[in-house]
Amino acid sequence: MKNTPARLVDDIVTQLRALIAQRDLQPGMRLPAERQLAAELGVSRSSLREAIQKLVGNGLLVSRRGGGTWLQQQLAPWSEQQIVTPIRSLLAADPDYRYDILEARHAIEASTAWHAALRATEADKERLQYCFDATLAFLEHDDPELAAQADVRFHLAIAEASHNLVLLQTMRGFFELMQSSVIHSRRQMVIQPTLFAQLTDQHRALLQAILAGDAEGARQAAMTHLAFVHSTLKIQSENSARQARITRLPGNQTHQQEPES
Repeated sequence: MKNTPARLVDDIVTQLRALIAQRDLQPGMRLPAERQLAAELGVSRSSLREAIQKLVGNGLLVSRRGGGTWLQQQLAPWSEQQIVTPIRSLLAADPDYRYDILEARHAIEASTAWHAALRATEADKERLQYCFDATLAFLEHDDPELAAQADVRFHLAIAEASHNLVLLQTMRGFFELMQSSVIHSRRQMVIQPTLFAQLTDQHRALLQAILAGDAEGARQAAMTHLAFVHSTLKIQSENSARQARITRLPGNQTHQQEPES
């Protein structure tokens, strides 16, 4: 008996839920592009859209115009309303607040790395290795958002391995802000491949310390990594400002006033 349209949509909803579980997609992460997703599930794009809208209505997904479909972040009210929303407003008003985000991450992630080294289970360690491998897969990818997702997911996996619910919830609350910060960092560093190599080495050192149960080594690796990102962005920002001042000097004006005839 042929499925009714409503039943077909329900079937696609079930497939989408299974895909999310199989790929371990977490709140704040993006689903594959609509064309790719429809091909993988073997359904029409119009039917897929109906299923997605049903999951949007259920609160599982959120669609952003021109920005794809994402898993809705299931955050505690205190995390979203009292921490993330005000900071997002500050960041929109003044991009330099990203340095405050980096300083906050410095304090939080030094703790999550320490506890992860002491408490990570074998399942946690497998997930950490998987997330680190994903950062390598996207290292040269041309989609900065996907690369940033992999980067942030690695750091969130460390928070999960810490088994400290307060630290984990705080990190999840920062997910979107972190992703925006990471995208900015990667765009600033993309012109210097050696910087990417250093970031990979720092992630590897952090991973190895946690896998080895070296709490102090993990804490130091996290602090070294975030201090490197902070200082690199500061230097690049200062260089850009210096270059902008140079171009404003009288001798560097590109349009000179022509003499009167």
